[in-house]
Amino acid sequence: MARYGMLINTKKCVGCFACRLACQAKNHLEPTEAFIKFHEIETGEFPNVYNEIVPTQCQHCEDAPCAAVCPTHATYVTDSGVVLVDPEKCIGCKYCMAACPYQARIVQESTGVVEKCRFCWENGEPGNPPACVGTCISGARVFGDLDDPESDISQAIAQYHAQPLASNLTASKIYYVR
Repeated sequence: MARYGMLINTKKCVGCFACRLACQAKNHLEPTEAFIKFHEIETGEFPNVYNEIVPTQCQHCEDAPCAAVCPTHATYVTDSGVVLVDPEKCIGCKYCMAACPYQARIVQESTGVVEKCRFCWENGEPGNPPACVGTCISGARVFGDLDDPESDISQAIAQYHAQPLASNLTASKIYYVR
């Protein structure tokens, strides 16, 4: 079975927000709701200053702290490693929000369900590619099977020596080129 993940190349990201808008449209989110957040990190000293755009979202952790604390098991990890939420089981207690070290959870205003990125999961499969990857104008996002050494994502991780955002704090499946 595939183990899905994503690579985000911050050297290619131009901060256009196309990924965020595609995600909001795909997931029927309100304009004030977003599964993708952007952080700007300025490095260097004048006149050699570099502004890095770092998009963050659910890291689809192997050892998902949000799933561990969910009292109803609404948050769970699929066999392919995607962290999902069963909206029928979610009681809106927000324990998962408190447990997430990446602050990747939101409460959907319309339902009260605590949601997050699902890799555009539908009918037992992730999007092919997820909306954020398919709309990225700079090619900064790559999605695929982390266990397939021939996959685009596996090759990109090896080529760029990509690393998880937080030194693999939670066995993240989102890798960054920084």
